[in-house]
Amino acid sequence: MHTLVIRSERQMALSPIKLEILEALLMCSKPAKAAEIAKDIGKDSKVVQMHLIGLTRTKDATSPEKGSYLISEKGKATIGLPEVTKTNALAILAQTPQEKAFHFYAGIGKPLNLCARDLLEFCEKMTKVNQDALEFHLYRGDFEAWFKSLGDMELAKKTELLKGRKVKPDELRSKLREIAENRCTELSKMAGQAVPAT
Repeated sequence: MHTLVIRSERQMALSPIKLEILEALLMCSKPAKAAEIAKDIGKDSKVVQMHLIGLTRTKDATSPEKGSYLISEKGKATIGLPEVTKTNALAILAQTPQEKAFHFYAGIGKPLNLCARDLLEFCEKMTKVNQDALEFHLYRGDFEAWFKSLGDMELAKKTELLKGRKVKPDELRSKLREIAENRCTELSKMAGQAVPAT
């Protein structure tokens, strides 16, 4: 199966390694050091450090403390993610009708009779789903598609990037849950809602 990839003009102007670095930063829930990013993407630490400095100059990354980096809102736009407003955050967090809920399956034609109608419920329900079901949905792109249907392009992108990494099966649940829970927290803050307990 081939996926059509549409890249922004800014994305095309970036070198492949800078794009890789921005995507690695997107996956970080806290500031990361150049050595961590280098290990994550399999590149030389000095080369990554040089590119991170360049990305901070272009304001695609920030350095909240010396030697640590985060992706900026401009960096998110560079990799094709739309800005999320309070209104968008509220819409993404809203409960969906039953027919638009995420329905968990163990495989094709094997429903688990478990569904999630919003992101918070998704985080809760995925703890009840076995490893094989998580892999089934992740590698088919089901999670990405549902997150996109909610209007959350950033969570869809993070899930796509997770799928492309060599995550050990026993780490998949915790990584996916961390990404989804961090996103729920971030969106709740943007929306001015109480931050969900995780």
